[in-house]
Amino acid sequence: MAKYPVTKPYFTEEELSMISGALDSGWVAQGPSVAKFEQAVAAHEGIKEGVATTSCTTALHLAMVAEGLGAGMDAIAPAFTFVATENSIVLTGATPVMTDIDQNTFNIDVDRLKETIASTYGKKDGKLVNKETGNVLWGIVPVHEFGLCCNILEVNEIAKEYGLKVVEDAACALGAKIGDTHQGAFGNTSCISFHPRKSITTGEGGMVLTDDPALAKRMRELRTHGSTVSADARDKGKGFLLPEFNEAGFNYRMTDIQGAMGLAQIKKLDMIIDAKRKGAEIYNGLINDRLKVFRTPVEPEGYFHTYQSYVCMLDYKALGLSSIKEGGEYRNILLQKLEDIGIATRQGTHAVHMLGYYRNRFGYKPEDMINAYACDHLSITLPLYVGITAEDQEYIIDTIGKTISSM
Repeated sequence: MAKYPVTKPYFTEEELSMISGALDSGWVAQGPSVAKFEQAVAAHEGIKEGVATTSCTTALHLAMVAEGLGAGMDAIAPAFTFVATENSIVLTGATPVMTDIDQNTFNIDVDRLKETIASTYGKKDGKLVNKETGNVLWGIVPVHEFGLCCNILEVNEIAKEYGLKVVEDAACALGAKIGDTHQGAFGNTSCISFHPRKSITTGEGGMVLTDDPALAKRMRELRTHGSTVSADARDKGKGFLLPEFNEAGFNYRMTDIQGAMGLAQIKKLDMIIDAKRKGAEIYNGLINDRLKVFRTPVEPEGYFHTYQSYVCMLDYKALGLSSIKEGGEYRNILLQKLEDIGIATRQGTHAVHMLGYYRNRFGYKPEDMINAYACDHLSITLPLYVGITAEDQEYIIDTIGKTISSM
């Protein structure tokens, strides 16, 4: 195991105590602990409703289905994101249409978004219709990548102009803000993740956040096979009778064991984010001073970055390399050398348009989304977690510098 992992969750005895309490209660499927966890997360983000799920992928799928996405429709999403974003769209029967990102923020480029809409769609009967497939454009699925909100205000303006839905993929962004407004509080549903690489974890798990009580009710029904009565409500009434099922739903329920763990974790969220922000500041200083071939992550004025991951970029031109492809090959050798000496790193995430399923189905080429392609090849995630010290970080940066010098 690496001496310096990319990340690791932060636990105390409280998680064990809360999980033990759930086990002792006898209620281990979705129940009161999940309900309390939903309330706690929603309250932290300043949002009315939380709907817990098995993962952020199922949260995205649930939100999209509840908001009407399905066959014969398109949804636009950024090309640089974890594949779950586009996969969730595919699972509804709809078609993902990818657009490029801003290399500085790793988030959706609103100018490219406008270009994608203008070039791909024409107006027909008051709707935007795909010129090639005839699909109707349902909406946009922007991503708040690595803990930084995208330019959601402008995304919302574009959506309003064309009458589109917006579902925010905030898998990495619990606690992220623009000004005093948290992700998910910009008038859309948002979906967050509790995977172990995220700021807080329930092992696996996700949640949809919304200010619409009717939408939350519909999603709670859909996540339980379409049941009109939840299991805990049924238990308080005539528990021997099964509820009515008026539509085909899913089993996307979080367990109460996970909910109990989440209740312990959410109390630590602000401390974890503060520790990561301090660590990111240390990395920024060290890299700018000692590692000129790296570009540090950007935090635009007025934005609050949670640094779920600390992702920087290798400047291939500063290394005297001639192309993104060469830069990617160099980066991969560098990351292997670091792994061999106990420093775990990762590429930030992938360019979805370059992955086999999407490349083969839609015929994308790497250059179609050049910024996503560059970030796929040149991004580097450095170790950042509660407990990493300034001395650890100095060692990591100095080791990277020495490794580069020896290559």
